[in-house]
Amino acid sequence: MALTGRAALLAALGSLPVGIWEPSWTGILAVNAPLAMACACDFALAAPVRRLGLTRSGDASVRLGDTADVTLTITNPSRRPLRARLRDAWPPSSWQPGTETTASRHRLTVPPGERRRMTTRLRPTRRGDRQADRVTIRSYGPLGLFSRQGTHKAPWTVRVLPPFTSRKHLPSKLARLRELDGRTSVLTRGEGTEFDSLREYVPGDDTRSIDWRATARQTTVAVRTWRPERDRHILLVLDTGRTSAGRVGDAPRLDASMDAALLLAALASRAGDRVDLLAYDRKVRALVQGRTAGDVLPALVNAMATLEPELVETNARGLTATALRTSPRRSLIVLLTTLDTAPIEEGLLPVLAQLTQRHTVLLASVADPHVTDMATARGDVEAVYEAAAAAQAQSERHRTAEQLRRHGVTVVDATPDDLAPALADAYLALKAAGRL
Repeated sequence: MALTGRAALLAALGSLPVGIWEPSWTGILAVNAPLAMACACDFALAAPVRRLGLTRSGDASVRLGDTADVTLTITNPSRRPLRARLRDAWPPSSWQPGTETTASRHRLTVPPGERRRMTTRLRPTRRGDRQADRVTIRSYGPLGLFSRQGTHKAPWTVRVLPPFTSRKHLPSKLARLRELDGRTSVLTRGEGTEFDSLREYVPGDDTRSIDWRATARQTTVAVRTWRPERDRHILLVLDTGRTSAGRVGDAPRLDASMDAALLLAALASRAGDRVDLLAYDRKVRALVQGRTAGDVLPALVNAMATLEPELVETNARGLTATALRTSPRRSLIVLLTTLDTAPIEEGLLPVLAQLTQRHTVLLASVADPHVTDMATARGDVEAVYEAAAAAQAQSERHRTAEQLRRHGVTVVDATPDDLAPALADAYLALKAAGRL
């Protein structure tokens, strides 16, 4: 079989008669001169790396769990063709585990004076900003014996947004909202606080809704229909302190709280209410105010993207004071925080009256489904002890929740999968009861 290229050259060089000789620089150079000449020519014919031009384009944001394509354009201004291997370096969390090697390395050939595009596909595993590091290019000669290597900076940032998995619940919650709002054929009697219209009385209607003046002007009995009040203010308060760092399943509690907050914001903005966001532990981590209904959800998603739990104890007094400054008018304040006994009794309860005397307060907390599983465990001594510990933890949460309810706080305690729809239901119940 005939050999070509680098293999043929090495075979030819290997067949040169060497003989027995004493090692000396003269002998080494004499014997290996053809190989050295071939390497020098191969190195000289490799396209220079430093003169290459690199630019980026592509996706600047992506939801967690989706893929983002970032295109790198390589321009070869030299007179030599570029035969190269390229590594496009990004932070490790930009890829699924085990896929970085194949996703970040590319082979390419760029003729002289031309450009080529190659695409790096990212699939981030964490929220936040992912910034491109450096592009390392190894340029080979035609024989592949020698190469030139260099690095280039090609800045690009991809913002990884919260996944908003609870948006699947939005259609059903909007249907319930339309029932409250009187825009469907299902009439909800006696709910809401703003007068909507008059209609004819049907058996089963609340007699307190009869409009006697309108009835006197016509031949049938007229009743008033009501709709929930609009243009109410809702402040979503995310506790980003140490308790939000606790992992429930594969994600921190903060991620489940953000998902629930996004569903509530989407629902409330459709209901005509104004939604603001405050993220706080010992200082303000994010603040979104004064956005229109069409802009509020993108603004919240963008603000939440870079939020991370802080390993500090949340300052409840500072949180309360900041919330009161942010909401000077009567509002619905939704606290997405913990139901652990110590932070509530020592931090929130002493200052809770400052919130409840002016605002309607709703507290939502992420429950750990593993504790529920532990409470039902049986079979051996270890399982019984785990069940006892889980039952004690659940009892403390229930007692803390009852303390909050006695102060007029609506409490939602649910697992990560159930928290978002449960919080939306609590909002709709408050709206139907006229408490907003």
